[in-house]
Amino acid sequence: MTGMQERGWWKQEVRATLALAYPLVLTNLAQALIPSTDVVLLGWAGPRVLAAGALGVNLYNACMIFGVGVMIAASPMMAKALGQRSHNVREVRRTVRQSLWAAVALVIPIWLLLWHAEGLLLLFRQDPKLAHEASHLVRPMMFGMLPLFVYQVLKSFVSALERPGWAFAVGAFAVFSNAILNYALIFGHFGLPALGLFGAGLGSTISNSVMALGLAIVVTRHKRFRRYHLFGNFWKADWPRFMHVWRLGFPIAVTLGMEVTIFNAAVFLMGLIGEPELAAHAVAIQIASLCFMVPLGIGQATTVRVGLAYGRRDRVGVTRAGWAAFAVTMAFMVALAALMLLAPRLLVGLFIEARTPADAHVVDLAVAFLTVAALFQLVDGAQAVGAGMLRGIHDTAVPMVFAALGYWVIGFGTAILFAFHLGWGGVGVWIGLAAGLATAAVLMMTRWSRREKLGLI
Repeated sequence: MTGMQERGWWKQEVRATLALAYPLVLTNLAQALIPSTDVVLLGWAGPRVLAAGALGVNLYNACMIFGVGVMIAASPMMAKALGQRSHNVREVRRTVRQSLWAAVALVIPIWLLLWHAEGLLLLFRQDPKLAHEASHLVRPMMFGMLPLFVYQVLKSFVSALERPGWAFAVGAFAVFSNAILNYALIFGHFGLPALGLFGAGLGSTISNSVMALGLAIVVTRHKRFRRYHLFGNFWKADWPRFMHVWRLGFPIAVTLGMEVTIFNAAVFLMGLIGEPELAAHAVAIQIASLCFMVPLGIGQATTVRVGLAYGRRDRVGVTRAGWAAFAVTMAFMVALAALMLLAPRLLVGLFIEARTPADAHVVDLAVAFLTVAALFQLVDGAQAVGAGMLRGIHDTAVPMVFAALGYWVIGFGTAILFAFHLGWGGVGVWIGLAAGLATAAVLMMTRWSRREKLGLI
């Protein structure tokens, strides 16, 4: 192959990755904007309501992300099947059905756990009044988790068929409806009662249900998807495939769970430092989370692109798909880091205004946190796309160990050291987060670089 031909293949792979990734990025942004919209609206109600909402949302997210991790297993499984044979209808259908079974099996214990949200927050020594108020948000919100899992499985299905735009269209509509509905339910507009935190949770559940129902209608009606008959014979057991979903999905769930829970642990640490730090962290983490949707979406696209090549047993294609996605991710993360460094107050101002001295203090803290967040954008992107690359070749167990070491040993340990022993407060917590992400990124990219020597492909 000539150098010109090789460059042509790389350009083609970059274009294919971007074509698949940008709808997934937008879809992830749409999903993230639902709780972010809640945070914005709760911020309008005041710092105390925002702080209680932050506790509730982060507890909910810890459980939700774990479940989404199990659902993500459907993506590499379907990509591999389609790489082996482009019209592998039966294998794809089996994976979708058993992923939905896994969703039902998982959500029941999660509901039981979140019903006791107040008690869980008290175990983490959070303010009793804030814990009580947070439970008013969590209880209605938790019932939207099952439709969210259904939406995630169906999103993986349309993405594996390289038609992710439908997931974005449905998600965008849900964001719009969520903003209107929650505005009405939180503050009592359009003839609805003012339900405060409870209204925010109820609105999010309705929005998640709209997303699941909307995408279900698409996959049963659209001619590209309906030939798979995804919901036919839904109650027919397929235990080997069900266990395969769990074998591949459980390590993904633990990996994502450890990443999210280290950020949730940061929320609890902020609660120990003070209420202003907790409110500022709620704003800063929402901004960082929205930025994370870019590498997350590219990572999901990478899983599909790598998985298709993996199913074809195309080692060159696997390499090209992985490194092309890595280059694209780094370019985007440099731009996002620059935005955080150059315009932090503009970003924070989208969530909270300095109308009082207390608000101004929260804004200043959030700006300081964003400065650190800008510095870890590159490593955050690297670990996200690195995980996606490894998932494409069905390597999920060892990355789970890397996540445990990076996030909880290095990250949490550094946060405790800098925040409390060195007296850096909230900024010290964010330095710990950066250290954990950097460790995970280095370990995952090293494993990807040695994938052939390790016999992964």
